[in-house]
Amino acid sequence: VQLQASGGGLVQAGGSLRLSCAASGRTSSSAVVGWFRQVPGKERELVAAITSSGVRKSYADSVKGRFSISRDNAKNTVLLQMNSLSPEDTAGYYCAGRRGASLRHPIYKDAEYYNYWGQGTLVTVSS
Repeated sequence: VQLQASGGGLVQAGGSLRLSCAASGRTSSSAVVGWFRQVPGKERELVAAITSSGVRKSYADSVKGRFSISRDNAKNTVLLQMNSLSPEDTAGYYCAGRRGASLRHPIYKDAEYYNYWGQGTLVTVSS
């Protein structure tokens, strides 16, 4: 599975962005996909994740009610809609995947659980 993230940019506080993760590979639709973010000097943080069917989703407390993850398996795309952005959301955002994964796994929030990574897209929120 190959992943490519896009959609980052500069936005004012309170604004919105939509990130896209394009997946390729025959079994990409069977992968759990997560969006992580990272700022210099800190570990990658799972922001949101979605199961292969799209039925189950998980969000970090810091983004609940503001971010929404979705997927279109026909287009091999996972989207992260980010609303009400604040400067604290400024980070590099990465999509990651793992085939046969589960959001019930005890370490699904850890970056090490995922074995496919996109190159990242930078989100900058100005105050």
